[in-house]
Amino acid sequence: MPSQKKVVCLQMKTIELDRAFEYNILAILKRENLVDFFHSNGKLLFTGEYVVLDGALSLAVPTKYGQTLEIISSKKEGIEWISLDDNGNSWFDAHFSLKEFEPTNVGNSISKTLSNILKEAQNLNPTFLGDIKGIQVKTKLDFPRNWGLGSSSTLINNIAQWAKVDAFTLLEKSFGGSGYDIAAAQHDLPILYQRKKARPIIKEITLKWNFTDSLFFVHLNQKKDSKEGIAHYKNIGVSRNTVQEISEIGERLWQITSLSDFEKLLNKHEQIISETIDLPTIKAQLFSDYPGTIKSLGAWGGDFVLVTGNLSWMDYFRNKGFKTIIPFNEMIRP
Repeated sequence: MPSQKKVVCLQMKTIELDRAFEYNILAILKRENLVDFFHSNGKLLFTGEYVVLDGALSLAVPTKYGQTLEIISSKKEGIEWISLDDNGNSWFDAHFSLKEFEPTNVGNSISKTLSNILKEAQNLNPTFLGDIKGIQVKTKLDFPRNWGLGSSSTLINNIAQWAKVDAFTLLEKSFGGSGYDIAAAQHDLPILYQRKKARPIIKEITLKWNFTDSLFFVHLNQKKDSKEGIAHYKNIGVSRNTVQEISEIGERLWQITSLSDFEKLLNKHEQIISETIDLPTIKAQLFSDYPGTIKSLGAWGGDFVLVTGNLSWMDYFRNKGFKTIIPFNEMIRP
């Protein structure tokens, strides 16, 4: 379970103390019309992509980047929804009725998805928004939308906290998926995650890696649709032996203290997944002459990859047009 933390109480509102300054929460809490506030961590999946769906023990890490959700009282009836990007610019807005959560822009696909999530949340907790007449909901990402760090999972977890419902159940009834991203949203430490029918098994761990200065995340300049990747994977099927192999790598990887051993495990993982989904590794496709190791994170073909090397080696990627490069310690929650 996520660790219990001390909270700041201000005007009957609460927020985790260790995030108060990071998200300028104290300033937010001083707003007289603020009803509630939630935050969820972004995620990266180090091992188990695809096969996490079939019960592989997988290593996931929460990121320093995430998404917040503010509930603000309003005299206007219904729900006014505003979604802000990492620059504070609105990329989506809509108005929903408090009855059936019907959007005014009925033809908008995002509005339909959000309406369904709110309906499912109320189905799970019939008292959710039962006595509310008007509110404004404001979400804000602190990472670019094309980074693939979990704009959907952080939203689901925030809404689940707001509605006081189980986030894994809400995910299952809305987007679907393995749930590792929900677990990462809720935990501030790396986790081992295993999907089970009744309830996922989640174990917080402390990475043994003393070589994080040699780890970098490189963005591939495009966001991969995870639903497409999952659909491709489900059409192929996977053996129990493959699930077991990936589970063993996940269990071993977090305890590794040698960079060379770390790279060997990552290369083995890449080869197993490549053979399973019948796709070449990202290194074979784009970076075949790079001297270090490259590991896909999540759906193959987009978002971030993990690379080993040093600062000067990162010029290799910049020269190829991949300029978003983040050192490990700037991406991952300590």
